[in-house]
Amino acid sequence: MISSWSLKNGASMTSDIVTTTTILKIKNKGDIEKNGVLSDETPVKNDQDQESESGTSTDDYERGVWARKLEFIFSVIGYSVGVGNIWRFPYLVMQNGGGAFLIPYFIFLFFCGVPLFFLELCLGQFSGTSSLFVWKICPLFKGLGYLMIVVSFVYCWYYIMVLVWVLVYLFNSFMPELPWEKCGHEWNTPNCRGINAHHGNIDLGNCTDFCPFSDNVTSVPSPIPGLNLSMAFTVTPSKEFWQLGVLQKSSGLEEFGMIRWHLAVALVVAWVLIFLCLMKGIKSSGKVVYVTALLPYVLLTVFLVRGVTLPGALDGILFYITPKFDKLLDFQVWLEAGIQVFYSLGPAWGGLITMASYNKFHNNCLRDSIICTAADGFTSFYGGFVIFSVIGFMAKEAGKSVEEIATSGPGLALVVYPEAITKLPVSHLWAVLFFIMLLSLGIDSQFGVFETMSSGITDAFPKLRKKKIFLTAALCFVICILDLPFTAAGGIYLYQLVDWYFAAFCVLLTSFLECFIVGWMYGADRFSRDIQMMLGHPPPTYMRICWCFITPVIMLTTFLLTLFQYAPPTYDGYTYSSSARVMGFILACIPIIPIPVCMIWEIIHAKGTLIERLKFLIKPAADWGPRVKKYKDTYSLEDSQEMTSFLDTVKQNLLGTSKHDHL
Repeated sequence: MISSWSLKNGASMTSDIVTTTTILKIKNKGDIEKNGVLSDETPVKNDQDQESESGTSTDDYERGVWARKLEFIFSVIGYSVGVGNIWRFPYLVMQNGGGAFLIPYFIFLFFCGVPLFFLELCLGQFSGTSSLFVWKICPLFKGLGYLMIVVSFVYCWYYIMVLVWVLVYLFNSFMPELPWEKCGHEWNTPNCRGINAHHGNIDLGNCTDFCPFSDNVTSVPSPIPGLNLSMAFTVTPSKEFWQLGVLQKSSGLEEFGMIRWHLAVALVVAWVLIFLCLMKGIKSSGKVVYVTALLPYVLLTVFLVRGVTLPGALDGILFYITPKFDKLLDFQVWLEAGIQVFYSLGPAWGGLITMASYNKFHNNCLRDSIICTAADGFTSFYGGFVIFSVIGFMAKEAGKSVEEIATSGPGLALVVYPEAITKLPVSHLWAVLFFIMLLSLGIDSQFGVFETMSSGITDAFPKLRKKKIFLTAALCFVICILDLPFTAAGGIYLYQLVDWYFAAFCVLLTSFLECFIVGWMYGADRFSRDIQMMLGHPPPTYMRICWCFITPVIMLTTFLLTLFQYAPPTYDGYTYSSSARVMGFILACIPIIPIPVCMIWEIIHAKGTLIERLKFLIKPAADWGPRVKKYKDTYSLEDSQEMTSFLDTVKQNLLGTSKHDHL
């Protein structure tokens, strides 16, 4: 990788380099007060006063700002907290040392999650542009903006299926009988069985194929002579409902099959919901998140109160939190913790930058970063108590260990937990509440990535801002059509393939590049002065250290380990063909393509020798700067001819010792 200091030095091998510094044309404290730039002693006024005094441009108001601070905070929490907090994190804790897993988790959250989160909020809030244009900070990497658009598009494309499945379950929760409670439905096989260990009965469901003595037999008190129970009773009603009732899946990608119309209808309903929530951009989504971001916590608490009263709940909870400190010696545990922190918070997708771009200039995004990352970590941990209290109950009912019952992914939320619900009084009510909770968790995770796409388009074509409703409708319609393959019999295999490859590589690489660009090419020292302009104080020193060293090292290490530990995807015993794996690798590479393409384009259209072009392209664009007109008029980027050694550059990034520190 080409480093900023080697580019600036050209072909020379000397240790001195020319660095670009940010110079605000301010000479003394009087000028600071005159120009309205905040000093350390200047208190930050409330947002309304600040925006009034700072002369926010008309374009900012046309683009839009959050009506209230809470709308932004709830939107970011909704974006970060998703169904993965419920169906993945508890399982990871159980598998990786119980309560001991929280040690690496919160270490990674502090040194990786929070700095990345804060960095992206600052980029969006300072520039007032979406993720497509924020990379004017370093035109050589303009392709990162297009990468984020592609990533957001792919995420919207396949993640919507989670909402589709939840909607199918929610609809079926209103049926007179929960269809995953018993056998005997048209999708059930002779292998279907339901066990109630407490009563010792085995639910045979539709047993006409192997019960010669009665058409109405539903249970047997003792083994039937000649009946092979080990062969017949292998699948629960909840699992068959998921695989054969909802998915109606084929044997693999090779037998892709036809569209399942009940899924197609649910798909249309899901996109109609997305459209209604986002048709006016943040004006409408900002109101919806009051429900979608808060309701899951209310329902989680309701489920926890109900769960802890069940027999066996304490066993499940103790299994969940009991620490196994010897697991901390396993490097894989630390890797799992880092990956979970990263994918849970959702940096490098573009959503955080885009949502922060609608903030008022002096919004305290450091506070918001801490609140939102803490909420994400708390939700994951809190949700584990909800899940394992019920899993403990199921284990006691089935006479099995907690570890045998617990699973991860859709299997937990759409098989295990619904099965547990059938054992509760008023099971229909609990089913409706549970799937409403999942729907709330899933739908607002779509808001941020969808807004990344639409805001990128409206920032590129400002005239479309007045046609936001039509733009949103068009995007929803196009993606809905492209989603139809996921509703086919082989759709679940396509979903698993996309999820396996798409989320594994490019986003980790993007996070590394973000830290490298901001920390070294733009400069952590310069970026800190930009933050001080917004907040009235520089970021904590630990943020500088993380941006420049700790976080990029973690990201790069995780990325490389992900490559080295690559294993072909599987789903429910199905192994993907070599051609499918090649298709997966192509999908993983597609979002990265804009980076080299834009690099080549920018280099070709720049002037001078190759070294001169590169030196020019690693500097911020001429129109980079604060979004507020008052500050933008006094903000300029000039080349300083001061020669600075690499060690001095490191010192500036860490400690802010720049000679031109105007703050």
